[in-house]
Amino acid sequence: MRVTLKITLDNPQIVKQQLLLWSQHSHEVVWLDSNNYQQKYNEFDAILAVDAFTVLQTDYTNAFQQLDEYQQTTKDWIFGYLSYDLKNDVENLVSQNHDGLAFPELYFFQPKKLFFLKGNELEVQYLNMVDDELEVDIEEILQTEIHTEIFEKGVSNKEHRPKIKLRIHKDEYHEKVTKVLAHIHRGDIYEANFCQEFYAENATIDPVSTYAHLNAISKPPFATYMRLSDKYILSASPERYIKKNGTKITSQPIKGTAKRVSNPVEDKKLATDLQNDEKERAENVMIVDLVRNDLAKTAKKGSVKVEELCKIYTFDQVHQMISTVTSEVSETQNPVEILRTTFPMGSMTGAPKISAMQIIENLEETKRGIYSGAIGYFAPNNDFDFNVVIRSILYNSTKQYVSYSVGGAITAKSIPEKEYEECLIKAKAMREALEL
Repeated sequence: MRVTLKITLDNPQIVKQQLLLWSQHSHEVVWLDSNNYQQKYNEFDAILAVDAFTVLQTDYTNAFQQLDEYQQTTKDWIFGYLSYDLKNDVENLVSQNHDGLAFPELYFFQPKKLFFLKGNELEVQYLNMVDDELEVDIEEILQTEIHTEIFEKGVSNKEHRPKIKLRIHKDEYHEKVTKVLAHIHRGDIYEANFCQEFYAENATIDPVSTYAHLNAISKPPFATYMRLSDKYILSASPERYIKKNGTKITSQPIKGTAKRVSNPVEDKKLATDLQNDEKERAENVMIVDLVRNDLAKTAKKGSVKVEELCKIYTFDQVHQMISTVTSEVSETQNPVEILRTTFPMGSMTGAPKISAMQIIENLEETKRGIYSGAIGYFAPNNDFDFNVVIRSILYNSTKQYVSYSVGGAITAKSIPEKEYEECLIKAKAMREALEL
């Protein structure tokens, strides 16, 4: 049981910053921020979950079954992530590539303390065991000193700036994309999302400042700061994986990216060119078909619909082509089964999904882990909302290892050089955040 308190705020934006800074005393933190992005599917402006009461941490073996049992037993808010390598639980697949991060493959926790921000109202929910700390915590939060520079431009780390390396160099990238194209021309697959890692060893970063800078650069609708003891996820994700609201399921795959420029006329042209780009539209439509098929596994017959097809959304760093696919499920539908039958998300695999995953596993050099997985939550009423972990910096402070990965959809019309350039566009925000 939880004690609930609602507070009307004079300045929600300041309180958002205070909440994130205050949370740093906790070893388990999930911070979800929509950056006030106006979208009809968003329930909250921001959520903070801290301090684990119970935890589920496991590798991929029977991971979804364990998550189902944990979610049904807890019957409370739980927050956490699904790593990409849970594909090995869903299908007969393996993950044998290099792993410099050593994150658990699945992690969820039941927070003792929860904060939901919507408009100028802050709703606080504390488990009964800690409800005597509620008023003291609220006072601490509202008195937390804000260092404006952290949230506007970050704190400079020039003396300890990570030295970023490439796991796959440009020539090798071209060779590997050419191999993907050979699979496509042979008819093995239609599309594959091929990814590469940028990393730094012996690296020390300030997670909060780095996240704040990354978020300030991008202002995405699915930003996440997650701490799991010595492991950090700093995400500026623009993509929703899947959301359940009552009996409605919503998935919003992204395929298609164009850079932003300062000249308004040129910028608008780049967005228009993306809208009319046959290759980008073909990528998006292929993944929409895959998502429709995935949602159909749990949907009521005839309820799968494409609400938006290839719509252009503009963010601070890039223009993106996004589609919205929805379905209806029965009131008794198991929520974890909806995740299991759609995971991993098609935008990060390719089509057909299993063949694409086998091919990219053989060609990629890094175990994806939490990258191209999902972070989110389950509500007590079985609703859920999860993002796609892209545009994200991953950090293991004990191993002093920093990593960010980017990828692109390879189709029959792909040109390796242009795919490489698109990867660099996607990597720009993470590189800037780390080069502070």
